[in-house]
Amino acid sequence: MSEQNAEINKLRERVLLAALTHVAFDGWSKAALAKACADAGLTEDDGSRLFPGGVSELVEYFSAYADDKMTAVLAEEDVTAIKMRERVATAVRVRLELLGRHREAVRHALAYFALPQHAALGVKCLARTMDAIWRAVGDESTDFSFYTKRASLAGIYSATVLYWLEDDSEGFRDTFAFLDRRLDDLMEFHKTRERITRAWGDVVDKVSEIFKGPQPRA
Repeated sequence: MSEQNAEINKLRERVLLAALTHVAFDGWSKAALAKACADAGLTEDDGSRLFPGGVSELVEYFSAYADDKMTAVLAEEDVTAIKMRERVATAVRVRLELLGRHREAVRHALAYFALPQHAALGVKCLARTMDAIWRAVGDESTDFSFYTKRASLAGIYSATVLYWLEDDSEGFRDTFAFLDRRLDDLMEFHKTRERITRAWGDVVDKVSEIFKGPQPRA
């Protein structure tokens, strides 16, 4: 990263962190962005240069910022020493813990993405987060499972976030128990699917042999 880009990124981060306080009251809005720029010692024109896409770009940056912080934390931990299911659970827990002080900002982000004109951005941010999680835990798949893993986790992650937003238990204990149950269900589903696939494969092989009949003698 060039020195100029590094400086721009620092300013973007400064505006975002300032915005999080105002988002709790103003939502992800032009007002929140303007107040954040003022808090950061910048003008609204500076804000427009840092976030040319306006509020939508600020919300997207918030999501990407959380992804990057999660990735940095996981890079310092030896997650490769534990099973993949535990790695994924750890990644989700880390991301939610990092956002623990900003639950209202997350709540408002979901409301923002729920608007029809912002739905595509919401999908984009969710997809990026799922990819960040799988890559951070060491997934190197490139086949069809690359997509199925991300799609499956997206459902679990989304449900977990909704649970987390209403969770008042200490250290989000109930949320992480909910997450564990959902991941257990997913693992059991994959095991069952694999057993069915193997069994069906055996049936197909046997039926094929029947229809082939005896092989003619040479």
